[in-house]
Amino acid sequence: MYQAMKLPTLTVLAGLTVGALGQEPAVGRAVDFVREVQPIFEKNCVKCHGPEKQKSGYRLDVRAVALTGGEEHAPNIVPGKSAESPLIRFVAGLDADVKMPPKGDVLTPEQVALLRAWIDQGAVWPEGAGVKVAGALDWWSLKPLGKAAMADGKSPMANSIDAFIGAKLAERGMKPSPEADRRTLLRRVAFDLTGLPPTPEEADAFTADPDPRAYEKLVERLLASPRYGERWARHWLDVAHYGDTHGYDKDKLRPNAWPYRDYVIRALNGDKPYGRFVQEQLAGDALFPGTEDGIAALGFIAAGPWDFIGHAELEESKLDGKIARLLDRDDMVTNTMNTFCALTVQCARCHNHKFDPVTQRDYYRLQAVFSALDRADKSFDADPAVARRREALEGTLSGMQKRQRVLAAKVGETAGARTILLERMIAELRQGTAAVERVEFGYHSRIEARQDLTKWVQVDLGAAADIARVVIVGCHDDFNGIGAGFGFPLRYKMEASNDAAFASGVALLEDRTQADVPNPGVTPRSIAGGTTARYVRITATKLAPRMNDYIFALAEAQVLDAAGRNVAIGAAVTASDSTDAPPRWQRKNLTDGYFYGHKATASLERIAALEKERDELRAKDAPNAEAAELALLEKQLAGVKAELAKLPRSKVVYAGTVHTGIGAFAGTGENGGKPRPIFILKRGDVRQPMEEVGPGTVPICAELPATFDVQGQPESAPRVALAQWITDPRNPLTWRVIVNRVWQYHFGRGLVDSPNDFGRMGQQPSHPELLDWLAAEFRDGGQSLKQLHRLIVLSATYRQSSADHAEYANVDGNNALLWRMNRRKLEAEAMHDSLLTVAGTLDLTMGGPGYFDFVIEKADHSPHYEYALHDADDPKAHRRSIYRCIVRSQPQPFLTALDCADPSMSVDKRNETVNALQALALRNNQLTIAMAKHFAARVAKISAEPEQQIAAAYRLALSRAPSAEESRALSAFAREQGLVNACRVILNLNEFAFVD
Repeated sequence: MYQAMKLPTLTVLAGLTVGALGQEPAVGRAVDFVREVQPIFEKNCVKCHGPEKQKSGYRLDVRAVALTGGEEHAPNIVPGKSAESPLIRFVAGLDADVKMPPKGDVLTPEQVALLRAWIDQGAVWPEGAGVKVAGALDWWSLKPLGKAAMADGKSPMANSIDAFIGAKLAERGMKPSPEADRRTLLRRVAFDLTGLPPTPEEADAFTADPDPRAYEKLVERLLASPRYGERWARHWLDVAHYGDTHGYDKDKLRPNAWPYRDYVIRALNGDKPYGRFVQEQLAGDALFPGTEDGIAALGFIAAGPWDFIGHAELEESKLDGKIARLLDRDDMVTNTMNTFCALTVQCARCHNHKFDPVTQRDYYRLQAVFSALDRADKSFDADPAVARRREALEGTLSGMQKRQRVLAAKVGETAGARTILLERMIAELRQGTAAVERVEFGYHSRIEARQDLTKWVQVDLGAAADIARVVIVGCHDDFNGIGAGFGFPLRYKMEASNDAAFASGVALLEDRTQADVPNPGVTPRSIAGGTTARYVRITATKLAPRMNDYIFALAEAQVLDAAGRNVAIGAAVTASDSTDAPPRWQRKNLTDGYFYGHKATASLERIAALEKERDELRAKDAPNAEAAELALLEKQLAGVKAELAKLPRSKVVYAGTVHTGIGAFAGTGENGGKPRPIFILKRGDVRQPMEEVGPGTVPICAELPATFDVQGQPESAPRVALAQWITDPRNPLTWRVIVNRVWQYHFGRGLVDSPNDFGRMGQQPSHPELLDWLAAEFRDGGQSLKQLHRLIVLSATYRQSSADHAEYANVDGNNALLWRMNRRKLEAEAMHDSLLTVAGTLDLTMGGPGYFDFVIEKADHSPHYEYALHDADDPKAHRRSIYRCIVRSQPQPFLTALDCADPSMSVDKRNETVNALQALALRNNQLTIAMAKHFAARVAKISAEPEQQIAAAYRLALSRAPSAEESRALSAFAREQGLVNACRVILNLNEFAFVD
């Protein structure tokens, strides 16, 4: 039924009795709910308001919801008051807007009378009547996490994991497989923990080690290796959907993303407690201020795709700008809740979650947690002492600059227009040397379908000035090959006046309205002035063609006085209309002193002379006290800036941060980081805001508050609250989720085979007791990921052979019970790194900007990433694949063929396919061919004999010696086809690409 609060007629009807409206009186006897009322509901109502559908969020099969309306709705049954119960009005047809049931026969007067009597008698609904439904939190993953009881210990396997696995196997009359041989174990655990194959020396040492603890010692060595962090960071970055480009249409490079990647590697190698690892990525700046990790970790919030056009070129007030920012916050919320809690809250953006206890209100409360943030570069210092010193100096500098602006304004008022002009000229000369690197293209009108429309743009000099010449310059834009002269009008006129409306006193400086003007490109056009005026206007009477439409654009307008000085620098610009898409297109670009190809050249002496003239004017005209204070303040400012310059250069990370903003990409920094207001959106539509909500989360646990009381606190407070909510020991999801992820990467399948969805649409655990035991052990035992790895890889379950067992395969074909180890294909990155390793070219340099395995074309607008043009023999690209620059829009072809993760989405579990394309890629890709040559050169140095060369190649690639048959066949092949081709064969063996 529709909830009462939605009906406009209820106010009118509120004071009337049903009888007064012509209905039959209620029956005069006691009404039995089970015998008389429940059948009416079941026949007429439950189809739309029952277990399968809950139209308007209302149910008539569950006592608690029917009588209270549930958490979200007003009740439709008011016990004791049938006249005030919307249910009666609906079924009695007393409301013109609502008819219930909407289809089929209406209720008879006798049935309505029964319902009226039942309600008037108190709406007695026995507890056992109706459908008994599970509570919203009655789901395995939302139940409190307690330490599970151990299995009975009868398992023949070694540790606690084995007791749980063994018990499940015993229930099915199955036994675990025997332990794998040492060579198989070595390759398995080496790839699992480091992502690299063992060296021949490591293989020889391990297989020959008589120590019963040889395997345990191997595990400890691998966990201590810096390669461990590189390996497991790749898994984490898959889930966080990290990339080094923005994605979307332009997919520009994101040059400062890599510090987050390095943070993950550093945190994993340092075995940072998982709770802190989570908290740093959501609120490290607030919880751990002054630390490098506390800032670099915030790259998690910004790891996903970002719409450059929607943010940098569209104002937040415009519809598309609102949509872009909604989707941006959605990605932050989704990334956080999917990664740490495996809760698909994003399903509630447009409506309450259909299956899990997540309402729209919960979802938008999570959006409110991130409502002050944008994705942008954030500076930080690795040294806490430097960070504190910089913060103090910048605070001092900010306060002094505010006072400087106040004093300068007062001094400028008395010094007059000449001082203002000098300030503009000094600013232009100081910034000119970097002009060719800037992206401020100029002014751009709205795009029109007709060419004969008139448009104008004008410059306000601030005061009447002697105009000797006016110079206008066409734009330059490489977009779609437009090039020089973009938007320059075919016909135009130029005028000057002291009237801003150009209604009187207009001087015509140039008239080019009678014939088309040849496009001047970016060559400046100079027009004689010879007048005195405050305003200069350029009017386009015939617009420039674009692509099936027309525009008016100019890069720069200069107004020169008799001395050749540009008095228009920084002047205000108005226009008939404008397409503001900062930083490239905006009105103020017309007088910013920059245009394509222009370098303002000036000696330091010239700048010093202008500054001297300015200071003399101030001293002459300004009040002595204010001028003196300003002069002293400027000296002090120079000293503070000098102190700042002595500090080490700050690092930068692309992160979720309060962004001051440039042009259309204006964040909340200008408002002091005040969060944006967040509203529940009807059907997720930004045009239909409803109730405003504050920060909070999903009420999954009665002991954990779902709303965050952070009123009046800093922007970071909601993020701190969410981070602490996620890592609270009472949160039942966090600890189950992370141990399941680690388990999956070791066995190829999680105990829950939907790692990002622990809800009702996900998979249920194959071994729930084991999952809970692992989660509790992890949570309460120091939250050490390395200890979790140690526990798993030392288990007999992990050390089993992967050999098949026909009888068991018939019972458990996908090996969910783990009666053997799963044979797995190497991930794309492990294959890439293995090729470099056996070829002897792998560069183990850690950290820093990623390497390019592509050539960039059209880098200034929408980059094209051309992998085919890259030289596979370039040593700069021979680092581990974790350091590869990851492009979202154009995936790396070789790695994509090998099932690499898509960086535009959270990949909780990679596809694992075997197909012909992979075989062709491994045989013919440029990287494979190049590494085969290096591989051959490496083994050729060991011996000149083909048999010895093949033996060495096998040891390097497969950690074993070839059999006699393999040696004969490949040695003969090497003599006939060359050693390089023989090495290519080895690199294409299944044994090289798979781990048993």
